[in-house]
Amino acid sequence: MKPVRYVFHVTMDAFYTFLADDGWAIASHIALSTLMAMFPFVIVLTSLAGFFGSKDLADQATALMFQTWPQQVADTVSGQIHDVLTTTSTNALTIGAALSLYFASNGVEALRVALNRAYAVVEPRRWYWLRLESIGYTLVAAFSALAMAFLIVLGPLILEAARHYIPLIVESNEQILHLARYGITIAALIAALFILHAWLPAGRRSFLQILPGIVFTFVASLVSGIVFGEYLARFANRYVTMYAGLASVIIALVFLYFIAAIFVFGGELNAAIIKSRLPRGVSLQAAQSLKPAETQA
Repeated sequence: MKPVRYVFHVTMDAFYTFLADDGWAIASHIALSTLMAMFPFVIVLTSLAGFFGSKDLADQATALMFQTWPQQVADTVSGQIHDVLTTTSTNALTIGAALSLYFASNGVEALRVALNRAYAVVEPRRWYWLRLESIGYTLVAAFSALAMAFLIVLGPLILEAARHYIPLIVESNEQILHLARYGITIAALIAALFILHAWLPAGRRSFLQILPGIVFTFVASLVSGIVFGEYLARFANRYVTMYAGLASVIIALVFLYFIAAIFVFGGELNAAIIKSRLPRGVSLQAAQSLKPAETQA
């Protein structure tokens, strides 16, 4: 019975801390910042792809971004993004890339605020270093998305070569490419969660200290996407009736709001577990300023 009681105690501690840290308001901030950062990020993505000579890579990378989203949400947002990119001139993409990069990094800054609150740490770094770091993360994300898209583009060629040598094993390009696309997206999501929890907020946390929140965020996000997709399949017309032309934006915002709340709670869950294992008299903030070996001492 003790493990069940421990899980219940930690979960409730995380929930009450989530409420005390204004988790819902922070989730709203993350959702809005992410939605506003999404279009500048895709513009940066397109600019980089054009620099390397293939803007088709940007389309592939954008498709990967929405691979794990509910289809109803992904279709509306990707449609709007496509309209922006097809009506924006190449000169605008080149000239505005720096400004777009700055606005795209706002999404990273919103995540930093959420994790700093969740882990109860005070940010000691200068604001301009934090902004440069966020821009760096944005660029890394853009280059990674293009690299993954490049693998998807090469997929048919690799499969054709494999079919030449093992024709009985490699049968369907479409099915394998779909599984590869989904697998790459999931791997990128997990890697991003590890990077965000480990390096984005102030303080230091070990791999095992951030693992529970990452697992929770990953699983809960996938379940949330499935449930929200089923909900939209039945009741999406209500959004159209209530919000008219803004329905697609509101649907995306609501989805991002739930995902952001899950992300913030994942951080609170990690903090609650860390607190439950601290020696008497050691605060959560102090524990995260020490190396893991020192914390256990």
